[in-house]
Amino acid sequence: MKAEDLFYDKKAGFDRLTRSDKTAMQTYAEGYKAFLDEGKTERDAVTELVRMAESKGFRAYTRGEAVAAGDRLYRVNRNKGVTLAVIGKKSLKDGVRLTAAHLDAPRVDIRTVPLYEDSGMAYFKTHYYGGIKKYQWTAIPLELRGVVCVCHNGRVKTVNIRVGSGPNDPKFVITDLLPHLASEQMAKKATEIVKGEGMNILIGSVPSETEDEKVTEKVKLAVMEHLNHEYGMTEADFLSAELCCVPAFQACDIGFDRSFIGAYGHDDRVCSYTAATALLDLKGTPAHTCVALLVDKEETGSDGVTGMQSRAFDTFMADLCRAQEVLPEECYENSICLSADVCNAFDPNFPEVSEKRNDARANCGFALVKYTGARGKSGTSDATAELMARIRCIFDKSDIIWQTGQLGRVDQGGGGTVAMYLANRNIDTVDAGVPVLSMHAPFELIAKLDLYMAYKGFGAFYKD
Repeated sequence: MKAEDLFYDKKAGFDRLTRSDKTAMQTYAEGYKAFLDEGKTERDAVTELVRMAESKGFRAYTRGEAVAAGDRLYRVNRNKGVTLAVIGKKSLKDGVRLTAAHLDAPRVDIRTVPLYEDSGMAYFKTHYYGGIKKYQWTAIPLELRGVVCVCHNGRVKTVNIRVGSGPNDPKFVITDLLPHLASEQMAKKATEIVKGEGMNILIGSVPSETEDEKVTEKVKLAVMEHLNHEYGMTEADFLSAELCCVPAFQACDIGFDRSFIGAYGHDDRVCSYTAATALLDLKGTPAHTCVALLVDKEETGSDGVTGMQSRAFDTFMADLCRAQEVLPEECYENSICLSADVCNAFDPNFPEVSEKRNDARANCGFALVKYTGARGKSGTSDATAELMARIRCIFDKSDIIWQTGQLGRVDQGGGGTVAMYLANRNIDTVDAGVPVLSMHAPFELIAKLDLYMAYKGFGAFYKD
């Protein structure tokens, strides 16, 4: 046999793309960019995914309904997560083809008592969400997104707030210190350059025109007058709000050749979008029931009612299994899951943190990651050899351009995904996702080739 048949090597996949692949890849990337701009929070992403699903013939599933092969169903969990399913020809006793991804991304959350005035300027106090480099979030334009549940006369009204995404909308910002006065700041460790309590968002400076001399915070009052006029809010309504600031950047092509997409929130909406659209685009009725589980709270540990550790997924699966008189445990033990989360892409600017033989590379395709974790594989499910072989065969049979990945050098750091929470349910699980440059930054990058191969890879997995 030739050396090329015996050796494993990661090579850019451009020479394996057909002309039709290249055209389809560009078209698919445009749809993905539009999704990123629309779905900058998990709530917005769920709304958009439900719209997309219903346009493809999916319907909301209610407990107790009968299910039949070919049914296309979805269930929303508290507006922050969604599960999509296509019922297969085989019984659920034979298991499902499951993909699991998360819709949340690092951001800056607005606190429950956020509004204050200082030195003639109004600010929001914040609490950052997920693992970020805090200094990256200063001096960039921000959007305000979320909901406020307004209490009025004993009734609750949910109001959507979205400021900064329109072409004429104002933006918001966390200010930074000028270099002329930053000698002490520049000498600090990167983790201390910007303090969490210093991430206050500038929101206004014009005082109210009130003639009430007792009011000393007139800029703060002007902000509340605006919020009351636009949304019917009082300051107490911040207590029942979920508001956050996200980067105001639009998704865009990067490079002369437009081979990369730069945007906020690739982690992990790139895997959510590819897993979901591959399911939405399934033709006919698959052999096994196919499920795409898209959750919240991964960036903070997968806890809470909308996280992967919630029983919401088990309840949905139990409802489906009950309709076929199948025990959920029987379904789980025969299921396979692709834990769809991003991995790091090797960055030539920072080679010292990577291990080139094992880290994924941009443009080398969909990445299989046998284990993640840190400190001796802590916090990972570590997929079995049998499962790795099975997924390899699926991808090879379908001409998917794929590679393997990991999370940097041993002892360098690491991280986890939702894989272990699915594996703990007795579901065979392996991580699979898209390599990302500048992960968790306000502006991340992925390669279009890897994006498209993830879509095709998920599609091949569902059809197996």
